[in-house]
Amino acid sequence: MAKRKVEQEETVLVQPVNEPTASFWDVYQKQILYGVGAVLAIVIVYFGYKKVLIEPKQAEAVSAMWRAEMMFERDSFQLALENPGLDAEGFLAIIDNYSGTPAANIANYYAGVCYLRMGNFDSAIQHLEDFDAEGDLLPSMKAGVLGDCYAEKGDFAKAIDLYEDASNAGNNEVLQSIYLKRFAMLSEKQGNKEAAAAAYERLRRDYPNQMSQDWREIEKYIYRAGGGQ
Repeated sequence: MAKRKVEQEETVLVQPVNEPTASFWDVYQKQILYGVGAVLAIVIVYFGYKKVLIEPKQAEAVSAMWRAEMMFERDSFQLALENPGLDAEGFLAIIDNYSGTPAANIANYYAGVCYLRMGNFDSAIQHLEDFDAEGDLLPSMKAGVLGDCYAEKGDFAKAIDLYEDASNAGNNEVLQSIYLKRFAMLSEKQGNKEAAAAAYERLRRDYPNQMSQDWREIEKYIYRAGGGQ
């Protein structure tokens, strides 16, 4: 299911890079939403990886967090953070009450994405920085969503650095290609066409995907950024 969702997101066409009035979120909304769409699959992988280490406190935390995860999936981000209902605990309570558990750690990631979607970018950054990312997926996701936060704050130089980090972190080609494309798009938007063209070239060379319309049209992006000339 998660793989199919990733492939669907990768069919999104690159938006124009010269939107003078649209926010970064408006222009790149579907690309940014990938991080939200993938988080549930990441949580499953993370808890599977940590299963052998689960202790009573961790099991209790996982049980307490299910309602917050449901609210998150419904885009009810404030409720997911603070009051998911049915006497369940929100992500902020999970972080406070189950400190040191994998559940509290992943709750920091959830909280970061919630605050990002709510427009509170500083709180999002704080929770994402507190999130300890391990494995093949999570390091790339952490750097990438932090990049989204800094892009929303208008700190495009920092966002570009984080997207580059995300494209090289972990060991998942799908995530790496997504953040490499985001790096290229924002570099192009900021006028660094040389870096953008090099990134598009790398996408063409290292991440071929005949099912992706973006990849099939990669020559257009390379040419637009001044490469291949």
